[in-house]
This record gives sequence, structure tokens and C-alpha cells, in this order.
Amino acid sequence: MAKLQSAERVSVEASDNFVFQRSLLAYHHAASLIEGDVLEVGTGMGYGVEVLAPSAERFVTIDKYRSESLKSIANVEYVTMKVPPLDFDNAMFDNVVSFQVIEHIEEDVDFVGEVARVLKPGGQFILTTPNAPMSLTRNPWHVREYNADALYNLLSCSFSKIEMFGLFGNDKVMQYYAKNRDSVQRIMRFDILDLQHRLPRWMLQVPYDVMNRLNRRRLLKKNQKLTSSITMDDYAVRPYADGCFDLFVVATK
Repeated sequence: MAKLQSAERVSVEASDNFVFQRSLLAYHHAASLIEGDVLEVGTGMGYGVEVLAPSAERFVTIDKYRSESLKSIANVEYVTMKVPPLDFDNAMFDNVVSFQVIEHIEEDVDFVGEVARVLKPGGQFILTTPNAPMSLTRNPWHVREYNADALYNLLSCSFSKIEMFGLFGNDKVMQYYAKNRDSVQRIMRFDILDLQHRLPRWMLQVPYDVMNRLNRRRLLKKNQKLTSSITMDDYAVRPYADGCFDLFVVATK
């Protein structure tokens, strides 16, 4: 069996395609919104850097871990840093981009405040995070998940304008989502004591990660054509409504 890797770090592995293509669209959409000096919080595997960096004059990307897959790009600076705080001066950046990160941060109020601090006046914070009502089970790697109202309220403490969008899938994507939901429900029938909500997060992280990865690979094996056929074009960024997979927000300082 192939080596298991964390399902929290979305990769180009075929079993991740459903999530990877959605993430790719978010980066391409953000690339059309950014310019100047840009900070990315959450480098991850680095595939987003290649999409975003050409739109920036200077691109700084930070992560608490350094991926071996990162490529050297002329205007890109890779920094290893755990946040918050953000170890940058006030008003340094025109844009801050952070995708699928805020749900992992304990001090989310401090994090949002730090993002606002390092942005120039009129600068934009562009972020995505899972839309909590669409989650199929508790993710113990996440400190919390947000619905649209909770995220809006959090950001409104530090930003004057908040535009709420969502990442939506077409019928093909929703077909995969339904198969994934059914598969997860079959697995969770064995959790008769509801341990997913009773145990502390740290105890559940490794079992969750293993089961999540195996579930994605099982879905790929049983639905090879469907899973592999999903592309970025099967997703769309539209004004927020129920049923979006991720919240996509543009907050202006």
C-alpha cells in the first residue's frame, strides 16, 4: 500500500482530486484580485504559490513547516513561522491570502488582528475556510469550523468591509460529495459512543487522518472515472448561499 500522508495537506494525489481542484480554483480566483506586496499565510504543499506569485511584485509565503516540494521562484520568499503573531512591520502588504488555515488557529481573534495590522490601508485579506454545515464529521485537526455568520462577526472586529462568497460544486461534484457522505456515514455507525465528540482532539487526530485517507482511496477505487474527471471548472465562486463547500471571503482594511 502507498505511504499514508496527512489528508490535511491537500496534494496532487488522485484520491485528493475532489478537494485539490476546489483549492486550485480558490487560488486562481485570488490571483485575479491581488497585486503589489503579497503575504500568504499557509504555504502548504506550495502549489498555490505558482498561481499567486505571478500577480505580485513581492510574494512572501509562510508556514510552520517547510515542504520539500517548494520551487525556487524569483519574487518569492519562503519563511518558516508559527502564527500568530506575524513577525512583520505594520502596513507592509497590499494583500494577505490565507486558505484553509484559520480553522487550525486557536487564537483566531489575535490572528485576524495581526493580519489587519500588517495590511496597508485599503489592503485586502482573502481567505477560505470550510463551511461548517457541509462538514460530514468532526475534524479533530480543526480547532473550530465557521458558518458564514460566525466568520463575518470575527472579521468585522478588524475590517471595515467584508464580502462573503462561497465555493460551489456542480452536479458532478455533488454526486461525489453524496458518495463520500454515504461512505462516512457507514464508517461512523461504529462510533456508537459518539467518541468523535467526546474525546479530546489530540486523541482523534491520527485515527481520523488514517480513516480519511483510506476513505478517499476507497472512493477513488470504486469511482475512478468520477473522481478523476472533476476539474477546477466544476467549481465556481459565487455570492454566499447555503450549500457551498468553502467560505471565500474578501475583507478590506
